[in-house]
Amino acid sequence: MVEDIGAAERMVQQWQERAAEKAEKFGRMQQEIEQISVTETSRDGAIQVTIGSNGILQSLQLSENASNRPMPKLAAEIMRAVQIAQAKIPELMQQAVAGTVGLEDSAAQHVLGEARKNFPEPPAAEDGPQGHDSGVPEMQFGLEDDYEEPPQRQQPPQRPAAPPPPQQPPQQQQRPSRRRPDDFDDDDFSGGSFLR
Repeated sequence: MVEDIGAAERMVQQWQERAAEKAEKFGRMQQEIEQISVTETSRDGAIQVTIGSNGILQSLQLSENASNRPMPKLAAEIMRAVQIAQAKIPELMQQAVAGTVGLEDSAAQHVLGEARKNFPEPPAAEDGPQGHDSGVPEMQFGLEDDYEEPPQRQQPPQRPAAPPPPQQPPQQQQRPSRRRPDDFDDDDFSGGSFLR
């Protein structure tokens, strides 16, 4: 009976040690995950976003040339950068899990599964990262900048000019005949005045 009590005590003590070790590993994992941030920068540097491990936007920086974009296009580019950054969180969390509690742990797998569900794959992005070192684990990916200069304000279309009227053949103008001075003598005013 005494031996059974001793074995049970050793078993409880080992269980407590494993639980304490596991709790310590989970504490380290949580600290590493909380320090994760992802910064996404557009190729032209006009947009830069930083996302925390919870997926919340921590920082948004816009350069002067970002103001040249139409507002709907700028908003879409910011959202795209946020989504690309958020989609990198599960990968960084997996690294933190692998380095602390291990990927075999069922609780850790549940955490990673939730992160993948909440932060799905981003829209297709091209080019490499353009990042800034913040001293914490950070992954950065380039954001394709498909910004185009807005077209110049176009003048309203001009109405086509009215076609010129068809040309008429030149008419011969008849010149009034001039009277010769001696013609006046031949006029007959019937004895009356020509002024009436």
